[in-house]
Amino acid sequence: MDVVDILLVGLLVYYVYKLIRGTAAISIFLGIIILYIVWAVVKALNMSLLSEIMGQVLGVGVIAIIVLFQQEIRKFLLSLGNNYILNNEKLKLFSKMFGNKGGGMELRALDEITQACRKMSETKTGALIVLAHTSSMEFVIETGDVIDARINRRLIENLFFKNSPLHDGAMVIANDRIVAARCTLPITENPNIPAHYGMRHRAATGLSEETDASVIVVSEETGNISFVKDGKIKTMGSITELRLAIENSYKS
Repeated sequence: MDVVDILLVGLLVYYVYKLIRGTAAISIFLGIIILYIVWAVVKALNMSLLSEIMGQVLGVGVIAIIVLFQQEIRKFLLSLGNNYILNNEKLKLFSKMFGNKGGGMELRALDEITQACRKMSETKTGALIVLAHTSSMEFVIETGDVIDARINRRLIENLFFKNSPLHDGAMVIANDRIVAARCTLPITENPNIPAHYGMRHRAATGLSEETDASVIVVSEETGNISFVKDGKIKTMGSITELRLAIENSYKS
């Protein structure tokens, strides 16, 4: 049991490190680890007074950790819940009943999105469009600016226009509405993604790995349109192919 205990603690530390790697929180995390090691050494040496003081500090520190790592903890719990729902058929059905309906996209909205993508592809305007299904997108929406507008091709094109203040980031579409823009997506850590794919593709892949959302990417360099689902990137040969990919993503 001691071996199992050590392995589980090691696994927990690894996933916490993986979650906050590359952020300012990593320095705080390493500081806490060092403080805990010092406390363990002091306790092992039977230095009762110092051990008691450090124990109290670490006990109060739990509250501080929750405050300092609020966003990271929320992101971790959302990711854990989304992955569990995706791997459990009963919970997936429950999510469809009480979460995002995921019943498909109305034809008008589908036309507006595909025509906007066609235009942006022709002008090589970079775009990142998230199509929410059953997984909650709140942890993504809160990183950007709420829009809550009717889907319109001209609005989509204007939001991604390079001089627009909202062009940098992802747009989230849910329940046939443009919910938010300028959103930040989690970056994938998959080392097998080809080098010619940029940060938009890596961000789209990261979100599709953590949720059941699908993502449309328009390359700023080539104008190519990609459709990302379940961590897989597929380049679209035409707008018709993109339309079919979007329709099929709501059926799966």
